[in-house]
Amino acid sequence: MSPFGKIKRIIVGEAKNLNDKNIFHALSLIAFLAWVGLGADGLSSSCYGPEEAFLALNGHVGLCLFVAALSALTVFVISASYSQIIELFPSGGGGYLVAGKLLNPMLGMISGCALLIDYVLTISVSIVSGMDALFSLLPVIWHPYKFVSVLAVILIMIVMNIRGVKESVITLTPIFLIFIFTHAVAIVFAFFIHAGHLPQVFSSSWHDANSVSSQIGIAGLIFLVLRAYSMGAGTFTGIEAVSNGMAILREPRVKTGQKTMSYMAFSLAFTVAGLTIAYLLFNVQHQPNKTLNATLLDNIVYSWPQPWGHSFVLVTLISEAALLFVAAQTGFLGGPRVLANMAKDRWFPTKFISLSDRLVSQNGVILMGVAALLTVCLTGGSVHLLVILYSINVFITFCLSQAGMVRHWWNVRREESAWKKKIMINGTGLVMTTFILFTMIILKFQEGGWATVVITASLVAVALAIRKHYKQTLMMLKRLNALVETASKDITQSGHPSTQFDKTAKTAVVLVNGFNGLGLHTLMGVVRYFGKEFRNFVFLQVGVIDAGNFKGVEELHHLEISIKSDLTRYVKFMNNQGYYAQGVSRLGTEIVNEIENAVHQIIASYPGAVFFGGQLVFAEETFMTRYLHNDTVFSIQRRLYQKGVPFMILPIRV
Repeated sequence: MSPFGKIKRIIVGEAKNLNDKNIFHALSLIAFLAWVGLGADGLSSSCYGPEEAFLALNGHVGLCLFVAALSALTVFVISASYSQIIELFPSGGGGYLVAGKLLNPMLGMISGCALLIDYVLTISVSIVSGMDALFSLLPVIWHPYKFVSVLAVILIMIVMNIRGVKESVITLTPIFLIFIFTHAVAIVFAFFIHAGHLPQVFSSSWHDANSVSSQIGIAGLIFLVLRAYSMGAGTFTGIEAVSNGMAILREPRVKTGQKTMSYMAFSLAFTVAGLTIAYLLFNVQHQPNKTLNATLLDNIVYSWPQPWGHSFVLVTLISEAALLFVAAQTGFLGGPRVLANMAKDRWFPTKFISLSDRLVSQNGVILMGVAALLTVCLTGGSVHLLVILYSINVFITFCLSQAGMVRHWWNVRREESAWKKKIMINGTGLVMTTFILFTMIILKFQEGGWATVVITASLVAVALAIRKHYKQTLMMLKRLNALVETASKDITQSGHPSTQFDKTAKTAVVLVNGFNGLGLHTLMGVVRYFGKEFRNFVFLQVGVIDAGNFKGVEELHHLEISIKSDLTRYVKFMNNQGYYAQGVSRLGTEIVNEIENAVHQIIASYPGAVFFGGQLVFAEETFMTRYLHNDTVFSIQRRLYQKGVPFMILPIRV
């Protein structure tokens, strides 16, 4: 192994064994770990969501009870609606797949683009906010190192996620549990010591509502409550993460996903509503350079013996900061999944479907991490600016997903007996999320929210251009597929009698990727250029395990059967032409490595074999043709040349 390879193995880890029958079980997450990895984004929003809503009441703190109730209700409604999405789409896909399948592909693409931007901002705002919280506990002399520390944490999380999803989640679990414990203690204690005064508090809130309505009217009261409710909308981000990450959940996935949604809903609703009401119980006031949570905790431990009280506040605030780092994990888990699904449908380069030898969407992880680094650099690591950009896009996805589900239940109302209940859940979610979306766009647009809209629109334009290019290429490839019909007819005929291996003749090893025009044109090129020089043919095909088919043992079994079927067709076709032929198949995540490994086996059986591969050649080379079409065949050629194995590339013009 090369020095670079050894360093990579130390940092990233050993390659996963695809022959291990327990590989899917070992890599998948149970509901608890999924709650940690996918639920941290939503739960961490309690560090700033309730505060935003509470301060938006402009001193009418008694109204926070209504805001708390609405926030908890919204969490349960959105969670219930996404539980239905999980049941309908057990393979995952989230808002992209739901909108694409139930509305139309274009709206699905818009939903996916919005979600990708939101995941990048999730990583950025979570890590920047967490680092702000940590550095607030350090002397001012350390503050110049904060920006560099943010970049370092993002780089560390990229490496952690390249190593594997489960490894990264397990590492962050203690932080998550400490946050849950400390905040549960704080909320329960706040209610316990005010238990005797709760009726008076509720009565006071009702009187506050009456007072506000008498001053500005019922409409003004409703507007004030709804404005505060929408300003705390960051609370609801992250709820969709489970439906996007279904592929990493343990079987039975639907039950695991719904159980994870339940954990997420109850923990988030309890924390957000509990903190909001606790602000009221302790009459928490805004203090410069201090969060409401920090002020609340100081009030809670005021009567506690020291140093226990101070230690509890310190641990709780550190857990909040650390959980924001855990929340960034949601972006690294969900973003590459959405990107892979969109790449599979040719909205983005197909290289994002690929998995590394650690069975991770490595290209997607790197892209999300690099995009987050650029976002932090362009915004100067400003939490204020990042928060303005944040949370608008996720509600685009929420709205489109709910609209798609409402349409689905209406279309199947004659077959689905419980359609009324289900359409009510998704319909309520649609109304709530649509209201929040338009409110946030209006309130945040001039403050910088327009940048999110422009960036999302730009990404949509890029996706449209990529899809257009792939469609044009597909039309060109159809001309190559004319050979497929001719070859298929020939396969049905009886075989040629002279199909035995000729030890005196040379062997051509042809790399193929399915029984298609590209493979047949490569084969015909060998025959056309070399005539009868080659009498033995070996067809080598690697079944690439990617994000699209790495979903279980059955998927891999179907892939293996499909590859062998394609190779059998090539073998029969050449047998009927009077040539000896054999098919060799392999499964793996990296084509170049698998072919390199197969070469030893083939050379041992067919000494002096010459390898051939076809490469598409476009009439005009552009950025799109260079970037969107991989140069795998050239990488294979370089690797085999280093081993002294002859490899020829045949141009296939389209």
